[in-house]
Amino acid sequence: MAKKRPQTKAGKSSSARGSGVRPAAVADADIPVVGAREPCPCGSGRRYKACHGRAAAQAVTELVQRPFEGLPGECDWVALRELVPAATAELRLKEPLPDGVPSVTLATVLPMAWPALRRDTGAVLLALQNDTASGDISRDLADVLGRALTATPGSPVAAERVPAGGPRLQDLLDTGAPFTPVVHDGFEFWLEDASNTTPEVAASLERANEAAIPTVRLSGVDAAYWCETPEKNHLRWVMPHPEEQLLDALARLHAAGTSSLGEGTRLVGSFRAHGLLVPVWDLPRGMSADDTEKPAAAFAERLGEVLGATAPLTPEERRARGGLTNRQVTLS
Repeated sequence: MAKKRPQTKAGKSSSARGSGVRPAAVADADIPVVGAREPCPCGSGRRYKACHGRAAAQAVTELVQRPFEGLPGECDWVALRELVPAATAELRLKEPLPDGVPSVTLATVLPMAWPALRRDTGAVLLALQNDTASGDISRDLADVLGRALTATPGSPVAAERVPAGGPRLQDLLDTGAPFTPVVHDGFEFWLEDASNTTPEVAASLERANEAAIPTVRLSGVDAAYWCETPEKNHLRWVMPHPEEQLLDALARLHAAGTSSLGEGTRLVGSFRAHGLLVPVWDLPRGMSADDTEKPAAAFAERLGEVLGATAPLTPEERRARGGLTNRQVTLS
């Protein structure tokens, strides 16, 4: 899915640059990114790289490894960010919604790659799969959400550089509320009134639907997503267990010949995404999501039995572990 690069805000740079001092009213979020050797737009008289550029660089390089930790459904947040083309989930805030905002909904992606959208009805849609301006996805999303709550109804919300020390999703969302993703066949959830759609949005919807891989969230286990591709199907399962413990457990099952999900299936490896491990199975082309439910539930039981094992790995289990780790990929 194409992702839109974040834009910067021009703010009050013209008046600030000519004053020779930084006015107190110019906030960090209003300082645009300029060339490293240019005068900083805040009016300090220093070069940008030695002033606000230093904070901007720091924000980009300080990566939060598990940005969704502490949120209900952390594994599903990761899946919706990295694996699922079209899905939504209702969000509940800690504070009452502002007047005129009936609901807040998380979406995997929005038309034109908008970071957020305030519908004509006042409802807010927050996109999860956009590029972010800093190393903390949670902080970037919280900033977009905060601005979407006060945006003019019927308008999208652009990305901006996030102020240092701003709130995170964990600060804004009710962490006691359930997180229940709904996976869609396409992106029709973008539209409230299909008869009143602009040509640009209609074209974006058509392109998105054509590119979407059919995906189903399994109902019997947490955060496991079946998907269909032209050559074979796959199961990608985001797991919350500590990586070393999970790799040992997968290696024990693999060495025992019990890591598959049935005939014709194979555990092919795993990848890391936002601090969590995501094992991946190849499935036969004819194996549907419904066909995968019982084997996945049985695997979850087998995995639970060996997760707490403390005995050293056998030579065969170590070889199996090495094979699994050699096929790891880190997405973030």
